[in-house]
Amino acid sequence: MITIEQAGRLRKAGVLWSPSAGDRFVVPDRDMDEDVFVVSDMTVEVHDYQGSKVIGFNGTTEWALDSIEQREVIWLPREEQLRTLLGDYFRSLESVPEGYQVSLTESTHTAADAEQAYAQAVIHLLGA
Repeated sequence: MITIEQAGRLRKAGVLWSPSAGDRFVVPDRDMDEDVFVVSDMTVEVHDYQGSKVIGFNGTTEWALDSIEQREVIWLPREEQLRTLLGDYFRSLESVPEGYQVSLTESTHTAADAEQAYAQAVIHLLGA
């Protein structure tokens, strides 16, 4: 999984997120930075509310969070979502002694985790 820091850099660089089932996110700055949530048709749903996206938490009686605006959470894109962001620049992903290496048309990016290597590559492409 990518780091919250990488996800924040992606968001700051302008990567847009249209939440859908299976997407992961965190709620920063509310003492829940370590908790990863997953959008699900059953428990965490996305609703349009007065022109903005709101993420609703259904059936969460154990804590006081019914919903939160999308702009208040940080998306943690999955490997295939990051690869899609790379588009035609992506050449390969391979296992290397340091972990994983993503090769683009003109650069390589290595990290211990494949998703983190993909995130580094996207951040590089965006100049963030």
